[in-house]
Amino acid sequence: MNIETIKSVYFVGAGGIGMSALIRYFLSKGLFVAGYDRTPSKLTEQLIEEGAQIHYEENVALIPEKCMDKTSTLVVLTPAISPEHAELTFFRLNGFEIQKRAQVLGFITHSSKGLCVAGTHGKTTTSAMTAHLLHQSHVECTAFLGGISKNYGTNLLLSQKSPYTVIEADEFDRSFHWLSPYMSVITATDPDHLDIYGTAEAYLESFEKYTTLIQPGGCLIIRKGIALKPKVQNGVKIYSYSKEEGDFHAENIRIGNGEIFIDFIAPDCRINDIQLGVPISINIENGVAAMALAHLNGVNTEEIKRGMASFLGVERRFDFKIKNDKIVFLSDYAHHPSEIKQSVTSIRELYNNKKITAIFQPHLYTRTRDFYKDFAESLSLLDEVILVDIYPARELPIPGITSQLIYDNLRAGIEKSMCKKEEILNVLRDKDIEVLITLGAGDIDNYVPAIEQMLKDR
Repeated sequence: MNIETIKSVYFVGAGGIGMSALIRYFLSKGLFVAGYDRTPSKLTEQLIEEGAQIHYEENVALIPEKCMDKTSTLVVLTPAISPEHAELTFFRLNGFEIQKRAQVLGFITHSSKGLCVAGTHGKTTTSAMTAHLLHQSHVECTAFLGGISKNYGTNLLLSQKSPYTVIEADEFDRSFHWLSPYMSVITATDPDHLDIYGTAEAYLESFEKYTTLIQPGGCLIIRKGIALKPKVQNGVKIYSYSKEEGDFHAENIRIGNGEIFIDFIAPDCRINDIQLGVPISINIENGVAAMALAHLNGVNTEEIKRGMASFLGVERRFDFKIKNDKIVFLSDYAHHPSEIKQSVTSIRELYNNKKITAIFQPHLYTRTRDFYKDFAESLSLLDEVILVDIYPARELPIPGITSQLIYDNLRAGIEKSMCKKEEILNVLRDKDIEVLITLGAGDIDNYVPAIEQMLKDR
């Protein structure tokens, strides 16, 4: 692939958050960009407004003429698309250059200093935080994010002068093996995507392989206590971090009145009185990792303090929609048992005396099959759970695998119910809501605006 000779780029699966950042990147380069996605969304509509031609029917006849020349068209594929997809089959049979999203991302970032954030969970917020710290400083950066930054309203940041590229390194389908990080954070290695990896051991081995890709002279910043033995090359420094221990950590943590202040400890300095712009306890640890990357790459003390205080968060990551004395409503992307546990624990710290209700949409049949008992254990930390049907994403149903498995394993005494997602508003209408959270990585977020409006109308 030669970026210089490409005139058009076609995306098979254009609406994914990772794909959309690449669409925006190629649009910024002045290329013709088009693609297919299965369903319209807020994101695809925004991409169309920004200049991309996107259609929603699997139909070769809808591929634009400008994407029919194999000598000047790059086809980008998301791993969620079936190999039998009609348009993909057409491109393959006619000898087009077809690359996975991760391959293209690896190619684009190969000549820059990649600051990558990997891990089962926490990587979107940590990478967005890192990008904000660098982008608002004299260092600057380009960034490909796995969520929409609320500071910038996009998942792509561009810099013409900075050598740094912040990347969310996705372990699904071993995508992060295409990257060559200059520095990387690894936040967690709790088993996930066992439909791809098969076993927890294979999942961990994939992260070990990823650590070998860090460039000599670079750094690995690894969360203290995770089950990973890095296999870095000679010349790569290894640092540890966590909330309160490690080479990078926090001290003098102050939580109160809806605010969090910490002191940031690095091997060579201390920065006192840092305020978290999104004051939830999990962001202490996310913030330590982001500040470690920023500090190691030249962001100064005042820029770090200013950046942490002004960070607004990421859409669908602990995303408050209503926050007043009577009612709190937020949306969160948590879709793994460990993420849900962290999310619920953070909410409980903020609203210890209030009833906390969650609507949870499980994501993938295989993940539900593999972790339904763990999901039930994490959800049992709530006061009330409303379960909706599994969001299938790329999967076909598996006999016997439904939300009922989680429902049946919730702790005794918890308020619990099940409903279709289309019935959510009716179910909520008669409930006494104090703190409500929607959880899941599927299309549950499509119902958030209507829930928000209904709660405001009370």
